[in-house]
Amino acid sequence: MKNKPASVAKGSAAPAVKTALHPRNPHRGRYDFKQLTANSPELAAFVSLNGYGDASMDFADPVAVRALNRALLKWEYGINGWDIPAQYLCPPIPGRADYLHYLADLLAEGNGGVVPIGESVRVLDIGTGANCIYPLIGHRSFGWQFVGSDIDPAALANAQRVLDANTGLNDVITLRLQASRQVIFKGVMQPEETFDITLCNPPFHASPAEACAGTRRKWKNLGKVAAIKPLLNFGGQGAELWCEGGDEAFVCRMIAESAAFRDRCLWFTSLISKSASLPGVYRALKKAGVQDYRTIEMAQGQKNSRFVAWTFLEASQRQTWGATR
Repeated sequence: MKNKPASVAKGSAAPAVKTALHPRNPHRGRYDFKQLTANSPELAAFVSLNGYGDASMDFADPVAVRALNRALLKWEYGINGWDIPAQYLCPPIPGRADYLHYLADLLAEGNGGVVPIGESVRVLDIGTGANCIYPLIGHRSFGWQFVGSDIDPAALANAQRVLDANTGLNDVITLRLQASRQVIFKGVMQPEETFDITLCNPPFHASPAEACAGTRRKWKNLGKVAAIKPLLNFGGQGAELWCEGGDEAFVCRMIAESAAFRDRCLWFTSLISKSASLPGVYRALKKAGVQDYRTIEMAQGQKNSRFVAWTFLEASQRQTWGATR
């Protein structure tokens, strides 16, 4: 394994530096709208001067947010032709990049403190969605190889379109349909296949009503008055936003199932949106008999989040794993 130099920030919205983001995250500074619009002229239609005379955009407009993502992915990561259907989840790029950089730190623990790069590192993205954002950013940032799974054939078809639009991505990013809604790893992880790490952004609401309430809070934070059915600035539908029991139930199920693959993955991880879900998750980890687990806190703007990582391998086994990669 080799190390990758920390990337240099190219831009992001006020404040000038987002100190809560990971130090390597290239999105810690203001969005450089001059550079972004020069590289992606379509974005210019959504950019205007705010009350302080600074270039900005309406972050409550889902069309504008998709255009910004397209521009960021093209400028920072060299991804062309990215887009998603209007009803699908449009992920905020800085927060998604943060998760990946913290995962890189986790892998560095078994690599002499050096962040591993290259295709020998294999990552499984559970619920990659139509946006395929983690594989795209993760490969461009660290050269890792990805498998992205999803239960939605239409979402995978859109993700495949993005891969096809970028030379070489089909060689390092593989998409797989999860045919059963009852399982997570089974049917996706092939016989004898191993991964260095898994990641997941689970549906964190417990019902459609709860998802709607969350959207109203987002609108309030953006200074907007929510309509009866508020428009989702970051989109999302159905299984992307909610499942019975919310993120706690989903992640607890993931933990229980991961025990059957204990020797085939170094670290399992998942985002946990609600801190109230953590006690139940910790109980599930204890019941599954994991050797170690971590809770890594993250933040973006007004939103605090975290991910939980767990492993069934002892410390000596984790060091051996790193040495063989």
